[in-house]
Amino acid sequence: MDLLFKRGKARRFILILFDVLSLLSINTIYYFSTRVFATSPTYTAVPYVYNSIILVMAVFIFRGVFKVYSNVWRYTSTKAYLSLIVADVCGAIVSVILSRAFGIYCGIWQFVNVSSLSALFAIASRYVYRLIYKHRNIADHEEGPSINVAIVGAGQLGVLLASDLTNNRRSVYKPVFYIDKDKTKVGSRVYGLPVYYEDTAVFEQIKRDGISEIFIALGNISSEEATRLYDFYSLSGCKIKIYDLPVRDTDSHGLAKPSIREFQIEDLLFREPVNITEKEDLKYYSGKTVLVTGGGGSIGSELCRQIAKCNPKKLVIFDIYENNAYEIQQQLARTYGSDLDFAVEIGSVRDRVRLDCIFANYRPDVVFHAAAHKHVPLMEQSGCEAIKNNVLGTYNTADMAEKYGVEKFILISTDKAVNPTNIMGASKRVCEMVVQCRTDSKTSFAAVRFGNVLGSNGSVIPLFKQQIANGGPVTITDKRIIRYFMTIPEASQLVMQAGAMAKKGELFVLDMGKPVRIYDLAKNMIRLSGFEPEVDIKIEEIGLRPGEKLYEELLMKNETLDRTDNNMIFIERDAPLTRDEVERRLNVLKSAVEESNTVLGSERIKAAVAEVVPTFRDPAVINSKAASSEEMQQVKK
Repeated sequence: MDLLFKRGKARRFILILFDVLSLLSINTIYYFSTRVFATSPTYTAVPYVYNSIILVMAVFIFRGVFKVYSNVWRYTSTKAYLSLIVADVCGAIVSVILSRAFGIYCGIWQFVNVSSLSALFAIASRYVYRLIYKHRNIADHEEGPSINVAIVGAGQLGVLLASDLTNNRRSVYKPVFYIDKDKTKVGSRVYGLPVYYEDTAVFEQIKRDGISEIFIALGNISSEEATRLYDFYSLSGCKIKIYDLPVRDTDSHGLAKPSIREFQIEDLLFREPVNITEKEDLKYYSGKTVLVTGGGGSIGSELCRQIAKCNPKKLVIFDIYENNAYEIQQQLARTYGSDLDFAVEIGSVRDRVRLDCIFANYRPDVVFHAAAHKHVPLMEQSGCEAIKNNVLGTYNTADMAEKYGVEKFILISTDKAVNPTNIMGASKRVCEMVVQCRTDSKTSFAAVRFGNVLGSNGSVIPLFKQQIANGGPVTITDKRIIRYFMTIPEASQLVMQAGAMAKKGELFVLDMGKPVRIYDLAKNMIRLSGFEPEVDIKIEEIGLRPGEKLYEELLMKNETLDRTDNNMIFIERDAPLTRDEVERRLNVLKSAVEESNTVLGSERIKAAVAEVVPTFRDPAVINSKAASSEEMQQVKK
């Protein structure tokens, strides 16, 4: 890095020296030309020299003010050339004023002509340098191994990509032509490359020019458009990549940079990604001590990453699984070093004594409760553990939040809590009851409910990736099954914004758009891996698992929702139970846990859950109505 900095300073010094000598040479030539060609010379030597000194000083002072020498001229834009012209014009004007003030003024033409010629020469020299550099890179591409690529999108992003590929001597890619749907661009040349129209005829051009890869450079395209583009250009037989901001990766300062990357399943979600724009809400966490239970999990760890960007007073990560906790600890340490004050504590939300110790020592202002068992089939078998961890763990943590005067407590819930058909979903519904009943508390309690999270631990994405890597088959429980999806960053940002909004017992829900058929998800993941579904990789049905239903009920039912300031976040109008009623229901579950501690299976727990959660349903009943449900109809549209 130091070497690169020194090289940059050396090049800047050489360029300044070159420009000074150029300006002095133009000044000298101009002076002698007036002596030779003018019938009556305007200038005498001494005043001309003084004026020249003033002009040189003024021009280079203004070039410094306008940061002309901060530009890297190999890659610079029109703005840099304009700044050079403005600097020289300002230098000439100031020179005229100073020349008059010092009484050595000999006329305006020396300043006008010399500064104009100097600016013109500086622009021309830089342009020639860019051309030489560009053609040298092109020659390097032609001499070395290169991959011919076509760029979809002849707009600003496409030009930026072509420029990057052309000017980067290390690039193995050679842009050959653009493809665009804008007929005003078709037939013309953009950045020296021809533009062809996007239709099936372009596939012949792709073959003629030996195109191996196609880069999509359109920016901010919808998931529907991304799917269309991927399906269309896959017919060409080329590898398809995208040039834009990464789906979730950012640098250490949270600033994403455009790059070439593979298509990801998040690009093909069949809905617009949620864009959390209320940055003012996120300022709420600045200067506060924030505790995240389950802070090493998929949602919990992303919450920690997002909170770290908000400049908290302290971040406390609490998790029972030390490997996950260690991973997020190391990631935050690498990213922030000593700039972030954070602590990692190992423990269980089942343990009231340990929780009391954590709350007493750290005194958090905000608690995000993400600790939970969430795997549906496993919780069907071990229902007792689901109640202990999810329900009683939430109860313990909420009690500690009240005891130690926490400002806000945010529960992470799930769409499986809506008319649950399994113990896990029912346990999360009880967690919501525990939170909602505390409307009389000084602590503001709230819950956030959303659907499946792409790429989270235990989700279908990692499973499908592993099965594809193994050559298949990819297994799904039922080809009809549908689910709502969101990305991990979307989920965490929603939770944080809802937390900033929370006042008393709200149940926040997210507009997650249309559901996705898991069978379609599997096919897209196989295609993204470079295989053909049902040809290279088989997809097999293995039957619904215990407690699983074909669809999750719509979160967005307008007759039961109130809108918030964010058009993607709503509040469920759900009348909370009293504390006494919640305590009664918890006692039913506690008795079931005591009776189930020494036996395998979940029959006693399931009976208790059915008594405690009135909306609990048998999955067979729900699945029998799937074909006519509003949710399943959405997928068919």
